[in-house]
Amino acid sequence: MIELINFLREYVMTASRTFFLYGLFFSSVAVLFWGMLPIALKLSTHFSDPITLTWLRFFVAAFVLGLWQWHRGKLVQFKALTRKDWGYLLAAGSFLIVNYTTFVWSLSFLLPGSAQLSFQTAPIFLTLGGLFFLKEKINWQQCFFFVFIVVGILIFFHPVFHQNNQSSVWVGFIIVQLSAVAWSMYALLQKSLFSRLDPSNILFAIYIYATFVMLPFSDPSRLLTISTQDSMIALFCCINTLIAYGSFAQAMRYWQTVQVSASIALTPIASYILTEVCVINLWWSDSIYSSHADSFSLFGMLLVIVSAIAIQFISSSVQRKKKVLQTT
Repeated sequence: MIELINFLREYVMTASRTFFLYGLFFSSVAVLFWGMLPIALKLSTHFSDPITLTWLRFFVAAFVLGLWQWHRGKLVQFKALTRKDWGYLLAAGSFLIVNYTTFVWSLSFLLPGSAQLSFQTAPIFLTLGGLFFLKEKINWQQCFFFVFIVVGILIFFHPVFHQNNQSSVWVGFIIVQLSAVAWSMYALLQKSLFSRLDPSNILFAIYIYATFVMLPFSDPSRLLTISTQDSMIALFCCINTLIAYGSFAQAMRYWQTVQVSASIALTPIASYILTEVCVINLWWSDSIYSSHADSFSLFGMLLVIVSAIAIQFISSSVQRKKKVLQTT
């Protein structure tokens, strides 16, 4: 009996470690690609309106995912869905449409770094949603470091609050808040469907729905006349949609929302670093500008990174102890 208990404990610890590593990998990929996205979206404002570009991203993602899921024989999962499940899918798709279009729209008023700063209320909304709607438990240590993430982000982007054109900044901020709430609702609805559908099927259904809904409001013919460089930017936005949201869906599958939220909070750091790389190399210098972060901003970056790592260790430890107790 003792040997069986020891075996089960070892098995649970190994499984927990595997789930943690999967979650870490997928969340890291999502952070990297979402860090690059505001730069590409900022560049896209010169050749496409937000709705048309969003429609293109959904269309390409739906086509690729549809072929992939059909090849894997996974599309049969849709036959078992209830009316309630379909309602959740349609609601998730609607929220994601709002998220995509409003975030691109906000970049007409904000720099990429400023938009990412404003969007970092989304992990807070997501964490609260996991607490109230999904009944996930959050201990005081996680809350403590999550507060430090918020403080670190505000410190990191403190130069933004001293920019000129404050009215434009506030308009952009309000638009991003709408985007953040919509994204959080989409993420919560997606997580609630994991017991019924493969993550790729959830995204495929959302993408195909959004493609048809947005078509009457978009102008795809406009994309036929853009330059080669602009075509590459549009293609990258499409690929980014597939990789970032696919990775995010997988991360939500392996981790609690509080863990994913803490990781996603690193996105503006990634965006800042990538933006500075563009500035140093004089890439798209007419559109991408340096945020001129000072030593205080770098301290905020360090605070965010340390806090996000601390939350992962705390969450992993809590989950491991919980599963060990369940086997005894």
